[in-house]
Amino acid sequence: MNEIKIRYSKDALKFLSKLDKKSVGRIRDAIAGLTYNPPVGDIKTMQGYNDGRKRLRVGSWRIIYRHENEETVEIIFVIDIGNRGDIYK
Repeated sequence: MNEIKIRYSKDALKFLSKLDKKSVGRIRDAIAGLTYNPPVGDIKTMQGYNDGRKRLRVGSWRIIYRHENEETVEIIFVIDIGNRGDIYK
């Protein structure tokens, strides 16, 4: 069983820093659900990207992430987090 780590981009951390604690908790719980096999949540593969990006829906927020593999560690890299209307721009 591979170890799974979660990494965040600067943009994702910046968005989280502006939210209240309850919202941050909801988003972090949803991201933690990605470490399960199979992943838990409303997940869809994003069209138009060839790096394997997926999006996770948490209420009105969208979390864009991708899986990366480094030797024995699997990494969930959170590319961006944002509101439904703004995230895809």
